[in-house]
Amino acid sequence: MQLYAQWIREGKLRVNSDWNRDLKIKFTTQDPCNQVRKSYGDVYAEDLRFVIKRVVGEENFVDMTPNFSNNYCCGGGGGALQAGYPEARRSFGKIKFDQIAATGADYCITPCHNCHSQIHDLSGYFEGKYHTVHLWTIICLAMGILGENERTYLGSDLSKVGL
Repeated sequence: MQLYAQWIREGKLRVNSDWNRDLKIKFTTQDPCNQVRKSYGDVYAEDLRFVIKRVVGEENFVDMTPNFSNNYCCGGGGGALQAGYPEARRSFGKIKFDQIAATGADYCITPCHNCHSQIHDLSGYFEGKYHTVHLWTIICLAMGILGENERTYLGSDLSKVGL
């Protein structure tokens, strides 16, 4: 995350949010436990938000409450996705689902693969109105280089953008 933010600031990673200026699609993000609470702290979360605001437009970012180091765990890490107890994982994850839904965002950006899998599953299981998307997908979209075969998690509102 630090490098993405640094490269954007230095102009080495050329992204822009013009693609979302008229669409006004709203995004929120998950603060991954391993990166934020267990490793890099709020500096990581700040860089994450800087990157996201640059790729979707600051006015199109809706933060969760609570956030940063106080954000809720999604319930998918620590082996929970592979442990074989989907009911328990989803029950715990309902807190995260409700938190995302409360933002009204159309998409939840996840920089962590475990978070992505869990949050995507929660949306399907609880019939959420949001899509879950990897951070790199939105970065590539903002660079104009997202291929047709890399749009699996995009909804119909974004599936054709930039093609």
